[in-house]
Amino acid sequence: MGQSAHLEETVALPSITMGLKRNERGDQERAKEVATGLRSLLKVGILAGLLVALMVFPLVALGGLSAKAGMDAVDRLSIELGESSPPQTTYVYAADGTTLISQFFDEFRRNVPLEEVSPIMQKAVISAEDSRFYSHNGVDMKGIVRAAAANRQSGEVEQGASTLTMQYVRGALRLNAETSEEVLAVTEQSAPRKLREIRLAMATEEQLSKEEILERYLNQVYFGHRAYGIYAASFVYFSKSPGELTLPEAATLAGLIQAPSSYDPAASDKSMATDRRNWVIDRMKTLGYITEHQATETKQQPIELNLSQPSNSCMDLSKDAAKYGFFCDFVRHWWRSQPQFGETPRDREHDLRRGGYTIITSIEPNIQDKVYDRVVSTQSKDSRFAHGVVAVEAGTGRVKAMAVNRNFEIDQSDNGFHSHPSASANGMKGNYPNTVNALLGGGDVAGYQAGSTFKMFTMLAALEEGMPLNTKIYSPHRVSTQYPVGSGPASCGGVWCPSNASGAMTGTQTMWSGFGKSVNTYFAQLIQRVGADKAVKMAERLGLQWRSETDAYFADPERSSGWGAFTLGVADTTPLEMAGAYATIAAEGMYCQPTPVLKAIDQNGRDLPQAAPNCHRELDEQVARAATDAALCVTGAGAKKGSCGGWSTADGFAKDVGRQAAGKTGTTDSTRAAWFVGYTPELAVASFIADPDNPFNAVGDGNAQKPIDTSALTLRTALKGKPVQQFTPPKGKIVNGR
Repeated sequence: MGQSAHLEETVALPSITMGLKRNERGDQERAKEVATGLRSLLKVGILAGLLVALMVFPLVALGGLSAKAGMDAVDRLSIELGESSPPQTTYVYAADGTTLISQFFDEFRRNVPLEEVSPIMQKAVISAEDSRFYSHNGVDMKGIVRAAAANRQSGEVEQGASTLTMQYVRGALRLNAETSEEVLAVTEQSAPRKLREIRLAMATEEQLSKEEILERYLNQVYFGHRAYGIYAASFVYFSKSPGELTLPEAATLAGLIQAPSSYDPAASDKSMATDRRNWVIDRMKTLGYITEHQATETKQQPIELNLSQPSNSCMDLSKDAAKYGFFCDFVRHWWRSQPQFGETPRDREHDLRRGGYTIITSIEPNIQDKVYDRVVSTQSKDSRFAHGVVAVEAGTGRVKAMAVNRNFEIDQSDNGFHSHPSASANGMKGNYPNTVNALLGGGDVAGYQAGSTFKMFTMLAALEEGMPLNTKIYSPHRVSTQYPVGSGPASCGGVWCPSNASGAMTGTQTMWSGFGKSVNTYFAQLIQRVGADKAVKMAERLGLQWRSETDAYFADPERSSGWGAFTLGVADTTPLEMAGAYATIAAEGMYCQPTPVLKAIDQNGRDLPQAAPNCHRELDEQVARAATDAALCVTGAGAKKGSCGGWSTADGFAKDVGRQAAGKTGTTDSTRAAWFVGYTPELAVASFIADPDNPFNAVGDGNAQKPIDTSALTLRTALKGKPVQQFTPPKGKIVNGR
């Protein structure tokens, strides 16, 4: 028996006609095609014949199985190919759902249904990659015969025989490979790998329609320039959707699939890309997809691109989206903090970059635009002083605006010198105008001392302990306390003995007048009465965290009772935390964790529950209402239940906002930082000015008004055209103690 006859007997060609699910007559014809192809190939040499025998073996194996066994093989398809879809891009939008802020991806890809891909693009891909796609069942024997013969004649691999379905299978296996060994197993040039690929291709054809296979292929394949899938390719090369692609554009993209780098149409020399495009056009003409005239006319056209570069981080935003950089970073940090998205922050970021989510954020473009413009016009980006503002919605915690006079950029080569003398002497650059520090919150930056805005936490603790708003305390210019922690002159005997900013504050004060005038000695005595540990705990309950070692040390429950200076805001915090804390008071005691997300949708169109507000009652509503009544004294709005004492630290604020508004000023020692936190029943805003590089660098009294004005502008902009809401006044013992 000759070698050819022995090979033919070994592969048992007649058995191919049994066991496949598709119609029996078609399977018999397929078996005849296989046999004919094999016999033809045997004529070109035994080596090629052995190759085809290995490639045909899955057909033979399936042919010998029972119908049930064949069905089991098909059922294992999803297990072998993996259940997950290819990695997709996550899109982050503003609250309007149309303003694109950023994208996150490992592979720039967005799956689209086949009906959203232009028919000419579909035909171009089939022409270039698998002209018999609609006639084979996953394996193209004519293609195998042709490729083997051509490769044997040339002595090297010049042609492949992979069908479009086989390419899809190979890509799916590669996407689901997690280890280097698995990647090697699905990419190595070996008979076992090819056998598995063929078997899975046939099983895929059993389970999916041709249209479904083509759709998955188009969403999976790589087109170069970080463009995975037809949506990304259309955007990157032509700045349009795949449904808008024209004939020359479709032919250009289809020609890229085999070798994106070699046929790169964005290269300075476009000759190879043009030749490849024209080859695709000729194939389309040969297959009857286009006319002779269309082919001739199209080939005469030069390749015209409209390149776009997708953003892929908060530091890679478009010019229009640059004002959202710090908010974008907050979105990323928020996602990394949610345990539902993975076991570790790294796992959660992996999910963000591959999950294909659509995130509708809470930020309002009309508010953000005006607030951002105000901030950067008030304080130049080239200033060493950072000036920023955050707005948080009461009752939801949703962040409506977040702006600072900085660029969210990592390149600091053109930055100004560091404001700390020793750092500047060593040539260290400062964080202006470019920085990636989370200056407004939502990251790991400790923040800045917030001054007298912390008096709110002492007042809340006192109110909660049953002390009424009319609690009267004589407040001298300077007062000695029981606290060993804090600065003061030697005459104080080593205890904390703060003084007031003005002698006019001396006298008997209540919470209304003490808060409205920001009387330090009133609150130094108030925290002594209520207990510093309770004031510290109150701040923590309303969302403040202690990120500096010093603050964490004194805030420790074993030490916090001795931290009397806490009431004057000696701890660091961020605008995000302060806006969230005061929003709790605006919401009458309902604390909502600040969130950047309005809605999050997965790639299957399902809403994620993580986007819902995370709220709980933290304060009794009468406590919150009483605190607001005192805070109305600060802004010139006037308390509803008591006397403010004639003047206040931000007397024109409510008038500037144009409606009832409460708040608190905050200035640290030597005006190293200036703050204002203001709120209405709907919204709380926190604004600051400080030097992030050198917190001991005074901003100057001339800058202290800026946070007040920026806060007023933010509230006025956000509430424009909305019904005026009034604060509900407190009642009962919390007002007068009886």
